[in-house]
Amino acid sequence: MRAAVIDVGTNTVRLLVAESDGRSAPRTLLAAQEITRLGQGLLPARELQPEPIRRTVRVLRRYRELAEAEGAATILAVGTSALREAGNRAAFLAAARDEAGVEVAVIGGEEEARLALLGVRAGLPGAAARLVMMDIGGGSTELLLADGETILAMVSTGLGAVKLTESCLHGDPPLPAELESVRRRAAERLDRAQASELRDIRPPDAFVGTAGTVTSLAAVDLALVPYDAARVTGHRLTRARVAQLLHRLASLPLADRRQVPGLEPARADIIVAGGLICLAAMDALGFSALTVSDGGLREGILLDLLRRRRWHLPPEARGQMPMSPGEQPGLET
Repeated sequence: MRAAVIDVGTNTVRLLVAESDGRSAPRTLLAAQEITRLGQGLLPARELQPEPIRRTVRVLRRYRELAEAEGAATILAVGTSALREAGNRAAFLAAARDEAGVEVAVIGGEEEARLALLGVRAGLPGAAARLVMMDIGGGSTELLLADGETILAMVSTGLGAVKLTESCLHGDPPLPAELESVRRRAAERLDRAQASELRDIRPPDAFVGTAGTVTSLAAVDLALVPYDAARVTGHRLTRARVAQLLHRLASLPLADRRQVPGLEPARADIIVAGGLICLAAMDALGFSALTVSDGGLREGILLDLLRRRRWHLPPEARGQMPMSPGEQPGLET
């Protein structure tokens, strides 16, 4: 079976095409990603803007064509934070269907975290059974405590690298007061999470980070040009090193930040906010280091599809994946 999955994120659209015989691990045929910044300008009205929609739909069309050229029998696209929150998400879903030929299913934050955990586990097979996983996205940050694939506790926050950049970081480079505003907002939200949903975290628990912020920090730490997923996966970042990298990146004007080896130029404007979220999470949860995983949501979607758990939706249900009980789209503060 050849299948393709597309992760439609607030900042990045990711494609993975793989082949599986049902007995061994999937074999990757094609992997690609492109920053389309779908969530650009989403706040305060919670409306997707015309140009980000056009950019993202163009990439979806190209990814569908690439997947079909690879012989993918199934193409599954999943939308996350920006589409959960957007009041006009129906317009985007219609454009994706009519102009790109792609049906996008919108999932809740808890389901996003569950799928990301599958991808992290696959990429780090030697990781401790009990771990804390952090997924910093453009529109939200998910944190969970897991034992194996069992989620013991989780929280989906409104802390996103795109959101915090647009709302707080306006200087070039960011002003100290702006950095402090992001740090304070992230710390307040994560302290609440530590005191409630994540109160059972224990010092021996491992800490794993996935998605663009932490993989970019690892790539900068390693000065990787070009990016190498194999070297990023398993890389260890101490709290002190994250602070050093953040200080360096925050002190540079955007034009200079785009030249930093290992940092994707299109991510240079949001890496500071993402790094501040990462540092705040380490402080709130009491971790002195984290292990980086290049595998995450995209890989988890594929594994879940191959396991045939939840993705056989009738046509009328596509684009409206049920959210976890009690969860509503919107900006959590």
